[in-house]
Amino acid sequence: MRDALNAESTALMLRLWKSMYRIRAVEERIAERYAEGKMRCPTHLSIGQEAVPSALAENVRGDDFAVSTHRGHAHYLAKGGCLNSMISELYGKATGCCGGRGGSMHLADTSVGFMGTTAIVGNSIPLGVGLALSAQLKGTNQICCVYLGDGAIEEGVFYESVNFSVVRRLPVIFICENNRYSVYSPLAIRQPPEREIFKMVAAMGIRVDSCDGNDVLASCRVAANAVHVVRGGEGPYFLEFSTYRWREHCGPDFDNHLNYRSAEEVAAGMETDPLARAELSLLRADSELQRVLANHRDCVRHEINRAFDFAEDSPFPDPLSVGVGIYA
Repeated sequence: MRDALNAESTALMLRLWKSMYRIRAVEERIAERYAEGKMRCPTHLSIGQEAVPSALAENVRGDDFAVSTHRGHAHYLAKGGCLNSMISELYGKATGCCGGRGGSMHLADTSVGFMGTTAIVGNSIPLGVGLALSAQLKGTNQICCVYLGDGAIEEGVFYESVNFSVVRRLPVIFICENNRYSVYSPLAIRQPPEREIFKMVAAMGIRVDSCDGNDVLASCRVAANAVHVVRGGEGPYFLEFSTYRWREHCGPDFDNHLNYRSAEEVAAGMETDPLARAELSLLRADSELQRVLANHRDCVRHEINRAFDFAEDSPFPDPLSVGVGIYA
């Protein structure tokens, strides 16, 4: 983000910063309170990876679809999912977005087109393709965003889904957040050293692009182009964003003590902080924005407090409803 911001790009950057900050603040509060033992589920945080979902959300419509992974808080929130319902879901409460039955890895809010997350790597990819097919058949001009990590590239269903999407020219965007790791295994021991994921995927006949996922303005431009092409009926798109996961694979803490990545690498990854980069660009453009940013922080803090209070005060599901949603 070396270019100076003009008035239009400053307004865009401010919207993106607000989205990223809200996601960051929510997840940091989850990490802070997780040790209380009231969140009755594992949780996978995406602190450090807030730019990509914020960039996509800026460019899609409210009725567009999105599906995600086990690391889906950011995607849910960016798409417009209800914060109260998300925190209640983590608490296992009846007011959760899945009635307290799904937890952190199973979030959905169909009112904003967020159709679900899943604990199984790659499991939501064909579901997203099916949603895109339904939109095509109905002629609704909707698109579907399919979020996946670099680990999902190693699942067979990814290739089947891309191939089917290309053959049918489906309105779907595959969004790969490449944070370099599948749990504790770096990309270097899972893929040949000379391979670039987006170039490999391009060989399947799909349009592709890649971007620094820590540069939210650049990510927004790449996303805007992909949305324009896909909504225009020109078939699917694959986007690869380089990102970095700050905290442990599963849980609220840092995990440098496990030694699967060096302290130097983690520090370098955190220095690319998309939120800090966006804030610096905004303040360079207009120092008076400091008050706007501070006000947003206060509003988000109050919103998060209300969400956790709502979750604490909500009831657990009625035991007699245990069979609801189960089909045989």
